[in-house]
Amino acid sequence: MACSSISRGCLLLLLCFAWVGDAEYIKYKDPKQPVNTRIKDLLGRMTLAEKIGQMTQIERSVASADVMRKYFIGSILSGGGSVPAPQATPAIWVNMVNEFQKGALSTRLGIPMIYGIDAVHGNNNVYNATIFPHNVGLGATRDPDLARRIGEATALEVRATGIPYTFAPCIAVCRDPRWGRCYESYSEDHKIVQQMTDIILGLQGEIPVNQTKGVPYVAGKDKVAACAKHFVGDGGTHNGINENNTIVDEHGLLGIHMPPYYDSIIKGVATVMVSYSSLNGAKMHANHDLVTGYLKSKLHFRGFVISDWLGIDRITTPADANYTYSVQAGINAGIDMVMVPFNFTRFIDDATSLVNKRIISTSRIDDAVSRILRVKFTMGLFENPLADLSFADQLGKKEHRELAREAVRKSLVLLKNGNTPDQQFLPLPKKAKRILVAGSHASNLGYQCGGWSIEWMGGSGDITAGTTILDAIKSTVGESTPVVYSENPDDSFMKNNDFSFAIVVVGETPYAETLGDNTDLTILDPGPDTIRNVCLRVKCAVVIVSGRPVVIEPYLPLMEALVAAWLPGTEGQGVADVLFGDYGFTGKLSRTWFKSVDQLPMNVGDPHYDPLFPFGFGLAVNSSQPGFSDAKSHGDKKEITVFVTLSLLLSMMLTFDLGIGIFQHRAALL
Repeated sequence: MACSSISRGCLLLLLCFAWVGDAEYIKYKDPKQPVNTRIKDLLGRMTLAEKIGQMTQIERSVASADVMRKYFIGSILSGGGSVPAPQATPAIWVNMVNEFQKGALSTRLGIPMIYGIDAVHGNNNVYNATIFPHNVGLGATRDPDLARRIGEATALEVRATGIPYTFAPCIAVCRDPRWGRCYESYSEDHKIVQQMTDIILGLQGEIPVNQTKGVPYVAGKDKVAACAKHFVGDGGTHNGINENNTIVDEHGLLGIHMPPYYDSIIKGVATVMVSYSSLNGAKMHANHDLVTGYLKSKLHFRGFVISDWLGIDRITTPADANYTYSVQAGINAGIDMVMVPFNFTRFIDDATSLVNKRIISTSRIDDAVSRILRVKFTMGLFENPLADLSFADQLGKKEHRELAREAVRKSLVLLKNGNTPDQQFLPLPKKAKRILVAGSHASNLGYQCGGWSIEWMGGSGDITAGTTILDAIKSTVGESTPVVYSENPDDSFMKNNDFSFAIVVVGETPYAETLGDNTDLTILDPGPDTIRNVCLRVKCAVVIVSGRPVVIEPYLPLMEALVAAWLPGTEGQGVADVLFGDYGFTGKLSRTWFKSVDQLPMNVGDPHYDPLFPFGFGLAVNSSQPGFSDAKSHGDKKEITVFVTLSLLLSMMLTFDLGIGIFQHRAALL
């Protein structure tokens, strides 16, 4: 009897061990299993609450480990300027991200959350990060390889803060510079935007040769998930009004605004963000035909679709007029993850109720969650959910700043150089009796970086670590050459000083989104007065720091040289490199430069095309230094020759029309 009892006990013990062994093997936790197998296994284990939690993205200011645990939150973001502490170090960022992540991992199924940030020109929210030129400048480089390398550097600096996801790149095709987000667009020409989607390969990694089209790809811990935005037509809104209506036929939609998405999807982009704007009156956040019917079904996009900030709220007019309807319309249109970002319990409650009432189908929820899980599995979040400080030294790294400096050099577009083609003003001599630097943007790093820099709207002054254009000039000229800075010198100052030449740096103040919409497109006051006061008294080069073309024609006769520097970011040394001839000018306009805002919208190919400087214009000036190689063009030599010839002809035409004004103005003054 005793023997029999022992045998039964042993058998039960063996069965218990066998059962525990089986229980410990969970398919979705096995990285050797195919991604689709892992998705199916995990999805089958999830409750409705866990699924809707995965579809919810909240702002870091309302997040905590307890919130992550209680509501099964799938994602957190930092909005523009939302940081754990002023001038936070990588360690502070990593600790914050990990605290949230530990809350997510402590849930029943341990699904890691994904943290996102708007690293749109470098990890620009983060103090001491390298801030690269905005996209409008990168478009002027015509250099996809440069974009890819910037993507690589940005991925490392984002990972330095423990973050694995960026809401970039913006692949809008801006058709009207009055739009407040035009600097986020590489060009008015979709072909250039398509080329520059190579930044995705830098952010996410080079896509394998046998990769299935539409399936997201993120190579490893040193890469980040990217986000193509804003789907679709955001750059074509009526009169350039942000979040407005894009009126376009099918040919225009598919021929202008859609092509960059083809390229992004082929390159394995992990996510796509929906636009605030409407298309022919239909809100994109509720546009089932395009989000599900075209993006997912026709283009075979297999990553997840994310809303913009409060994007579903704005489906109604006014915003938030019927939130329950907005949740229904947005999710049924095909949005998988909703950037709530604050009142997440309301979203969760409404989404749950709509599913229970069968207004939103279970299959739609499962599709959304499958897509979110696919991205998380693909990027290795389940295997490496917690961040560490192994990339901390990548933030603001010297090599990244040198890359940004290269990008600045290549993005500069020379629009005028001398009043006749055979009397060029640039490059400037490094040895001079006395140099004047003037203008509101010469010694202002915040103005130089523009919007989406430390704060959402950008800022003024020393917002982060970097080199102003003034400091760059001082470090470039000869040791015995004095550089005098006066932000807005008056007539008396100019009369009482003797300068060899002047550099005037003026432009726009920082802005973002709707607050950047502008029907005037004028230079910030007192910029025009600064140009007049300085350039009437001494030969000058004017540098425009702006996110788009601005009104410049009235002042063109006064200046010897005009340079479009766009929004160069933290590395102002790149501007001085080219002004003083260490490198040549190679940039070409990625946007048409208008004569008057009355001409807008005006894009290359339009019947009424009559620009001040046409799309593709850019005077090519070689370096004055021996051994120069940075200005090598990637284009065809014949094309370059024709381009330079046309550029010189246009310069002569401008001189004929406007150049006489120089002598008239100066004669009148004297």
